[in-house]
Amino acid sequence: MALILNIDTSVNTTYVSLAKDGLVLQEYFSADQKSNSTNLHTAIQDLLIQANTKITEIKAVAVANGPGSYTGLRIGLATAKGLCYALKIPLITISTLEMMAEQIKVQEDIYDYLLCPMIDARRMEVFTAIFDSIGKEILAPCAMVLNTQSFAEILEENKMLFFGNGMQKWKGIISSKNAIFNETEVFCKAMNTNSLISYNADLFTNLGYSEPLYVKEFYNP
Repeated sequence: MALILNIDTSVNTTYVSLAKDGLVLQEYFSADQKSNSTNLHTAIQDLLIQANTKITEIKAVAVANGPGSYTGLRIGLATAKGLCYALKIPLITISTLEMMAEQIKVQEDIYDYLLCPMIDARRMEVFTAIFDSIGKEILAPCAMVLNTQSFAEILEENKMLFFGNGMQKWKGIISSKNAIFNETEVFCKAMNTNSLISYNADLFTNLGYSEPLYVKEFYNP
């Protein structure tokens, strides 16, 4: 039985869950990401108490490793690595953009759409990537300054579903009939599925060399 602690402080929320074989036992969610440095450890402790579970029963820790908030990524990964070192258990890192795409796949009938998560990176810039309908990466995570020609060639031949907190700025400048928008605001719960898949496939991250996926040098919302 895989009991996994999931942590996401990568964007504009704080999410922590205890999931056994992908089934959530207890979870914590806060829209105030700026407080994660003070309440993250307390949230983990409270979840263990609520689930009547000892910390030594955890088999792995999963963390969303970006892109996203520079400070949030550092806090989440530092906490996850500290627990893994102390408990001698594996670390799982999950791309925030992949997690967002997975959440959309669960809640939408996406047909043959390309999936384009967008994380706000200030001004007209976003962190983004493109995945096909089965999750294959078409465009690797990157920082992109949006303009009227962004994704122009892809949109000529493909329907694209855009989502995430960076989507609104894009929605205001794009006019392609192939651009579709999803207003979902919370994507972190997909971690519970993604982390189990990684755990069962032994897809663990080296503790000594793990670092956040910043994409660019600094971002702090």
